[in-house]
Parts: sequence; C-alpha cells; structure tokens
Amino acid sequence: MTREVLLFGHVVGAILMGAGLIGVFLADLRSRQLERLALFAEAIRAIAVFYDGLVVPGALLLLGSGVWIIVAYGFDVLDTPWLAGMVGLFALEFVEGNTVTRRYFTRMRRLSREAVRRGQVTRELVAARAEHLPTFTHFLDLPVYLLIVSLGVVKPDDWTQFIVGGIAAVAVGAALTVFLPRLYPWTPSASGDSDAA
Repeated sequence: MTREVLLFGHVVGAILMGAGLIGVFLADLRSRQLERLALFAEAIRAIAVFYDGLVVPGALLLLGSGVWIIVAYGFDVLDTPWLAGMVGLFALEFVEGNTVTRRYFTRMRRLSREAVRRGQVTRELVAARAEHLPTFTHFLDLPVYLLIVSLGVVKPDDWTQFIVGGIAAVAVGAALTVFLPRLYPWTPSASGDSDAA
C-alpha cells in the first residue's frame, strides 16, 4: 500500500509540475505579445503564480516521493540508465529553476511593478527582457521535463534515449530562444499604455 501511495504522490507531483511549466510558458508567450505595461505586468505576475503555486509544490512532491521510493525499494540509481537520467535531469532542472529561471522572473516581476508605478517602461525592464541565458533556460524547461517523463515511461536499458533526448531538448530550447522572441518581439510603447493587446 505504501508503494502505491508513493507512486500516486509521484504522479501528482509530475502533473503539478507539468501544468505549472505549461502555464509559465503560455504566460511568458502572452507577455511577449503585450505593449500595455499594466497587462505585461499582469502576465509576469501570472508566471510567478504558476511557479510558486504549481511548479515548486510539484517539484517538492516529486523530490520527496522519488527519494523515498529509491531508498525504500533499493533502486540502484547508477546501474539503471533511465533512473539515473531522471534523477540527473531533475536535479539539473531543480537547481536551474531556482537559480536562473525563477530568480529572473522574480526580478522581472519587481521591475514591471516599478515600471507600472512610474507609469513608463524603464531601461532596466527592457534590458532584463532581452537577456538570453534566462530565456534559454526557461524555454529548456518543457523539453527537459518531457525527456524526464519519457525516461520514466519507457524505462530504457541503455543511454541512447537519454543522449538523443538530451540533444533534442537542447535543440528545441535553443530554437524557441531564437525564434519565439523574433516571432513575438516585445516592443512596448514608450509610455507603456498602448491599446495594442
């Protein structure tokens, strides 16, 4: 019974995290289409809500249930490619998400609030919106998450899926980083109060 409860908690954690990452992706995409400063700030706030309300609780539930399952049922992580891949990618996502991506969107939220308070788009906000590394790590989140899920579902006996999937995830993240900002360039009006939304 304990194993079933742990597996259920693990699935719920994966669902919460996946839903949150999709929400963050869509809110960020919407923010890139907005010229009105107040609407942009609201989209950035939605990103924070998805992170704090879904991604973080989902990740913590995944972490707790995953460690418990590995320890309680004696999985040999290093000799199990699919499990080692899942653990390694989750650790990478956990660290990256809480050091680069989440901090970036927290800073974006602070800068957008300040811009709304001033009634105009600030240089700091424009510069932050144009940063490449947090944009890449943000767009890398979903492909890596999908790779983690695929490893858990398929459970390959070798490293082929991990390697090919990792290369594909980086390629998709890079493509999104290059093409989405060009497709939806963020060009706010000088006063931040354009009606183009």
